[in-house]
Amino acid sequence: MVQLDITMIENEEERDPSVIGTIYGDVGTNSFKFSMVGHAERSDYITVEHPDCGPVLCQIDSIIRKSNYTLDRSLERDGGRIDEKVIASATVIGYRDSNGLLNTPRTPFAVGCDVRLSDAQFIKKVLGLKDDTRTCAYIGMLRNYDLRIMLDINSMVQRHVSVLAKTGGGKSYVSGDIVEELMKHGVTCMIVDPHGEYGAMRDAADGKEDIRFGVSPRSYRESMVEFGMDESGDIHPLRFTLRSLDAKDIMELCSSSDSKTSVLALSKAIENVKAKKDFYDIKDLIDEVSSIDSARHYALIRDLQLLDSLHLFAQKGNSLTDLVQKGKTTVINLKGYSPDIQQIVVRRLGTMLFEMRKAERIPPMMLVLEEAHNYCPQTESTACKKSLITIASEGRKFGLGLMVISQRPAKIDKNVLSQCGTQIILKVTNPNDLKAISASVEGLTGGMEQDISGMPIGTAMIIGAGIQTPLLVDVRPRETRHGGASVQVLEDDDDE
Repeated sequence: MVQLDITMIENEEERDPSVIGTIYGDVGTNSFKFSMVGHAERSDYITVEHPDCGPVLCQIDSIIRKSNYTLDRSLERDGGRIDEKVIASATVIGYRDSNGLLNTPRTPFAVGCDVRLSDAQFIKKVLGLKDDTRTCAYIGMLRNYDLRIMLDINSMVQRHVSVLAKTGGGKSYVSGDIVEELMKHGVTCMIVDPHGEYGAMRDAADGKEDIRFGVSPRSYRESMVEFGMDESGDIHPLRFTLRSLDAKDIMELCSSSDSKTSVLALSKAIENVKAKKDFYDIKDLIDEVSSIDSARHYALIRDLQLLDSLHLFAQKGNSLTDLVQKGKTTVINLKGYSPDIQQIVVRRLGTMLFEMRKAERIPPMMLVLEEAHNYCPQTESTACKKSLITIASEGRKFGLGLMVISQRPAKIDKNVLSQCGTQIILKVTNPNDLKAISASVEGLTGGMEQDISGMPIGTAMIIGAGIQTPLLVDVRPRETRHGGASVQVLEDDDDE
């Protein structure tokens, strides 16, 4: 008869030090419980020998401590003997069969089986972790293990990526890691940057090489080009033409009252200008509206003048070869533009990239979308939502990848989020956001949901891009300067 209560061992020195517990109770093919005698943490990997399959990789979901120290004893301050047992539950991950495929046992483990902590090489083999620097992006180290985590770049572009975290959870930092890897591998990339953070990647990070991660500061200045409102320094002017915009589009940009009289006047002005010239700008429309009736359309003229002050539209906009350069990363810095203007810009870019990629006029590439919930929200309609849904659903067929980044997963359109085959999740605590993540991530266990809400900054849960089961990863340090660092209101004494 197997003795299951192993917390009371007379000859502790005789116990195999690699054994941390013994399976007991009802045992299924997907999960089991074991009494624990060694040290282990939730989410650690364990190995159990199966009679048919050999060693099988499993993962600890939860750990609880049971004792005979009752409420009454605690109130009485009973200092007598306390008997306790540590009980853990585990989920079965599987084993590699003779064909190298990941399988799970079809019969339960035997009660009384020893449970051992897994070694790094067995974890790497069963999880199928890649270590190919030619085609993979280095994102960090498996938590509590000396194993590098690499994401397959082709899979990321072909199946899209989501980076999700609460505000301050480190999503922009992780996204910067991915963009560094894309630039390192010469992948063409465009970043929609509403806060003007990614231009900082031209500069190397402060500090020295990180020994654990093997990462050194590095600049990617030669691999980047930036467009935006601020034309100083390294930022080039961002310009679009008006030819594809009708009167209602322009009225939306102006945030106008959209009166029928103004729409009709602007439509007439556009028609007249197009009859005179192939290329025109806002000033041409202002002149044409003024010639129709400047006094009657004073409000429309004022709105057009405010739109013209943004210098976003011109007779000739940025060329395709300026905005998409093979092997380089283009940053579209939208800092300073209103939300309506940003949405129009994203619509123009999204439509252009999709059509040009279909025609193979631009190389396969990744479109990175910061604050994605503002551009493709679940419950609202925006100017750019349709084009982004099209990229999410059809872009993979043409080599146009999408990476959505957000602190509000529940507010992203489900048609976009559900298309993301690679999920990078940092700390999330909002119940609605956790529910949205649980619905979109396959293989997420109850213990992993606890991990998501309790993860420290710098740790991410990753699945996809060659990773078949959710992994907890310590994100590697940035090679470049992080432009999204929080602003300190008060300085520490040490900083003086």
